[in-house]
Amino acid sequence: MVRVLIVEDQKIMQKYFEYILIQDPEFRHVQTISDAREAVKICDYSVIDLVIMDVQTFHNHDGLSAGKMIREKYPYTKVLVVTSLIDPKVLERAKSGCADSLWYKDHGEEDIRSVIYRTLNGERVFPDITPKVELNWITSGDISPRQLEMLRLYIHGMSYSEIARKMDCSTSGVRWNFQEMIAKAGYSCKEDLIAAALESKLIVTTLK
Repeated sequence: MVRVLIVEDQKIMQKYFEYILIQDPEFRHVQTISDAREAVKICDYSVIDLVIMDVQTFHNHDGLSAGKMIREKYPYTKVLVVTSLIDPKVLERAKSGCADSLWYKDHGEEDIRSVIYRTLNGERVFPDITPKVELNWITSGDISPRQLEMLRLYIHGMSYSEIARKMDCSTSGVRWNFQEMIAKAGYSCKEDLIAAALESKLIVTTLK
């Protein structure tokens, strides 16, 4: 019997994961909750074999941080992160110890089911790259990882000069990279680029 905890704050996704579980009599659905912080507490007093974990949960609580705590305290518990956030940092953090596997919500039911079984069998399953999103004239794949990091740091409140020091380049180089991103995407200003990056979940700033 595989005891499963679902951590998801969207009602429709809660029902979706519950539907997947009832298809297999080997699964026992222990509980569905909306807050990642509660997941750690439940694992403290219940034996859980698999946690299906969202990243951005109730009150923007961070499912990756909760996943890391669960994996460290209870190595026998598998953590499968299923998310709609395409921020490359999410995938990077998941691979670094916050999850046993990660997959994306927009993939089909059979894909998710396969990842569940593979994870329970001890396999670490991660996509090679994050999905691409449209940013006006381009996709996110047309922005280099270095440019994306500059954009991320700026959104987090750093000035061009602070970004330059952190990334070991010149302030004019940072300015040039922003101008190139804006021009390639066909935006009229930096604010439009930032708004698109946040709205598409290419960069996530709300996790707590």
